[in-house]
Amino acid sequence: MSNDSRYTKNKVAVASMEATHDHAHADDHEGHAHGDSNAIWWKTPAFIACLVSLVLLLTGVVLDSIWEEFKGYFRLGFYLVAYLPVALPVITNAWRTLIKGDVFSEFLLMTIATVGAFYIGQYPEGVAVMLFYAIGEVFQDAAVSRAKSNIKELLDQRPDEVSIMKNGILQRQQAAAVMPGAIIQLKPGEKLALDGKLVSDKASFNTAALTGESKPDTMVKGDTVLAGMINLNTVADVEVTTLYADSKLSRILELVQDATAQKAPTELFIRKFARIYTPAMVFLAVAICLLPYFFVEHYNFNEWLYRALIFLVISCPCALVISIPLGYFGGIGAASRNGILFKGSNYLDVMAGIKNVVMDKTGTLTRGVFAVQEVILQSGFTAEELLPMVNALEGKSTHPVATAIREYLGEKVLPLEVTDVEEIAGHGLRGRVQGKDLLVGNLRLLQKFNIPYDTAAADIPLTIVAVAVDGHYAGLITIADEIKADAKAAVAALAEMQINTVMLSGDKNNVVKYVAEKLGLQEAYGDLLPEDKVNKVKTIKAEKGSVAFVGDGVNDAPVIALSDAGIAMGGLGSDAAIETADIVIQNDQPSRIPMAVRIGKATKKIVWQNITLAFVVKGLVLLLGAGGLATMWEAVFADVGVALIAILNAVRIQRQRFE
Repeated sequence: MSNDSRYTKNKVAVASMEATHDHAHADDHEGHAHGDSNAIWWKTPAFIACLVSLVLLLTGVVLDSIWEEFKGYFRLGFYLVAYLPVALPVITNAWRTLIKGDVFSEFLLMTIATVGAFYIGQYPEGVAVMLFYAIGEVFQDAAVSRAKSNIKELLDQRPDEVSIMKNGILQRQQAAAVMPGAIIQLKPGEKLALDGKLVSDKASFNTAALTGESKPDTMVKGDTVLAGMINLNTVADVEVTTLYADSKLSRILELVQDATAQKAPTELFIRKFARIYTPAMVFLAVAICLLPYFFVEHYNFNEWLYRALIFLVISCPCALVISIPLGYFGGIGAASRNGILFKGSNYLDVMAGIKNVVMDKTGTLTRGVFAVQEVILQSGFTAEELLPMVNALEGKSTHPVATAIREYLGEKVLPLEVTDVEEIAGHGLRGRVQGKDLLVGNLRLLQKFNIPYDTAAADIPLTIVAVAVDGHYAGLITIADEIKADAKAAVAALAEMQINTVMLSGDKNNVVKYVAEKLGLQEAYGDLLPEDKVNKVKTIKAEKGSVAFVGDGVNDAPVIALSDAGIAMGGLGSDAAIETADIVIQNDQPSRIPMAVRIGKATKKIVWQNITLAFVVKGLVLLLGAGGLATMWEAVFADVGVALIAILNAVRIQRQRFE
């Protein structure tokens, strides 16, 4: 599978997120719009219509019991007035879906059931069924809108206007109109609206909107600062580097919104199930109405029609087709709040059932911030001569080792002539510096070119950079990488969940074993080339089941593509990580890996609770209704009541804590 195919952006999903909810039978009701997600539900026209119908229904029930003259066409007309405010939108949608060829929409089921109730003289029950269905829709819409708006507000609280410094004068300007190069002045407590780099010497920022972590992050001049960060203490100047629409926060928001386009297997199953289930229920209802004519001695059409109508109301699949997508969306929202971005609800299911977590070492379990510990040179070579050459060649690389060597040498080194640079994957660099052939990399690089070296170097439990000049071993540089603070706790949490954890690294084996011992890992492999990692993951999948691979999202692209879920660490600073991986952990913390598993498990648990509730209650009341032991009131509970319970169950995941 290619990296591009793992995640396809879906603009339609963004539009649907803002205007409508997907009932999983959304094809059935394009006309069923839900309006502004920020509208207060009790002020919406739909709720007001429900309130009017409820008052009229209760008035009618009272008149039925105290006024003998309340009958005939007058009674019918009164209940029709109570019926129409809630029925007209449903009947309109039923007609729209019908002319598109969908005969089995929920709107048509409700229309048939309530019109049938009026036909047999059960006016109050006809109104009640439509009224409670409409109330259920109001609460469904409110729940979906709240879920969406919560995530949008969580992620996107950027100010509409910013303060721009022009010719020494501060001016207010629309954030969307600000161009790269402009200087924004950010006061303490203000949220940054656009990506940029810090112009001030120093400032502290709250990054919670991006990472889920509120711990202050101190930036210095030249550091990248991102939209959504909050300036904490001093006035800060920021040079804009990215347009408003292209900011990191815009991309993250789009990613979360687009996640609804990739459905989990359970969602896809329910969607297919509803397309078979609903027509089957309609045919069963017709059979309940007509077949007794051939088997019952005293057949009463109205009596059996009433039973069939009850059956139709109960069989409406709303509880399943709204609560299940809502449950998954709640899981995506809960993850986003904790700095974990799922690119589809299908990955929530994958993480819920994951058997193996395979992790890279550098940048995943360790900080990837290297520092030179010791320089050990052979006789005939001096640090003053050799290190500038190593620095010049490593300057052609973005590897953290190169950064460590540059920092060790400082700014005093003069630039040297570097030509014929070749990066040898999994080994290191080769090139000519000041006319000399230079090799800088791991011990495998020296072996590849048949250069003898001190074999004791292989026993050093640190990362080593071996150096050879003109075919002769010159010495080595030892480099240490700090283990992340929460890495050991993350490994322990995964073990507690009985998830097999493996570390794969291109670093030398004794370094990998050393880190594994510190973390409590039972399985770790070093000296691996990219293709070796692929083969290891294939073996683990074949022998032990599903695999989530955690890496940087770029260098490990082949392994991420092979795994069931590719997880990128440190998505906050890497566009490539967001594009490549299925799940992005923005704050770089390994502890978010077991948290992603916990969120997946909690989401799946809630979804299956809703499925079980709907099937058990509906199945029981369907049997009672077919046997004439249930009335429309039980039918209303089996449909609307179960749907509301399922919705309330689904939205509670957004309030859960997964620390």
